[in-house]
Amino acid sequence: MTKDIPSVTFNPEKLDSEISKNFGFEIVPIEKIAKFKNKGSHNPELPHQLKFYNLIFFTEGSGRHFIDFSWFPVQQNSLVYLTKEQVNAFEFSETLKGFCIIFTEAYFVDCFSNLSKDFVFRLFNPQLFSPISQIPKTSDFIDYFNLLQKEYNASGSFNQKNIINALFTILISKAEDIKQHQTFHIKDASKINLFHKFTSLIELNLSKSRNASFYANALAISYKHLNAVCRELVNKTAKHVIDDYIILQAKRNLINSSMKSSELAYRLGFEDPTNFTKYFKKNTGLTPKKFINSLIKQ
Repeated sequence: MTKDIPSVTFNPEKLDSEISKNFGFEIVPIEKIAKFKNKGSHNPELPHQLKFYNLIFFTEGSGRHFIDFSWFPVQQNSLVYLTKEQVNAFEFSETLKGFCIIFTEAYFVDCFSNLSKDFVFRLFNPQLFSPISQIPKTSDFIDYFNLLQKEYNASGSFNQKNIINALFTILISKAEDIKQHQTFHIKDASKINLFHKFTSLIELNLSKSRNASFYANALAISYKHLNAVCRELVNKTAKHVIDDYIILQAKRNLINSSMKSSELAYRLGFEDPTNFTKYFKKNTGLTPKKFINSLIKQ
């Protein structure tokens, strides 16, 4: 693996299809991606950063998938949520089959514009939930997926865009219903909205502060209340949430650009690069250089 990780943009193959070309939506078999893995601009078995959303539904076999620097086991009926900017990689095998439902941010905003903000925030949020959900074999999710695939592949179907929109919204809703029964479900929308504001503030003020009290003040709440919400929603302190976000951004920058770790340190708000190295090692067990080398050896 080289140091630089490619950024992959939405580039549909079905250019003759209005759905792919103008709608920002595509369904691609995993076997097809594996077949042409050495013919594109990047090898999908090596880490790459997404500039779109990807919902992967594995229909056969078992294996693993690389998501933001960790390997996750997958099997038949595993549903993988990949959000924009995440780093991921496939591990192809003859037995592992399925489909990638790929769509742009514009499609995401348009398709789910009528749903509640807390529901949309939950959808592709790796901080709140595991990126892997297991679909029961008896679930009608599979029936709706087959309907969606059939409609997508239909040639010149009447009102095709709206039908796909409707089917995809149902599919996502079915998946979320399943997730509620498999994981801890957060019912209080106000807490989700607060957590959303908190994480948005971290993104905006990344170089200004790593202090949880700074963000509590910006949210006009007490540090104790912010900490309690974080513990309830993600079982972490507010400081831990901040540290996790900074480390993730550091990892993505370290391996996806030619930027030196000293430059990155200043960008992330560290006045002294040595302090950044100590901070990174404290949270990962590795220095920035050893972290890069560990990925190169994979």
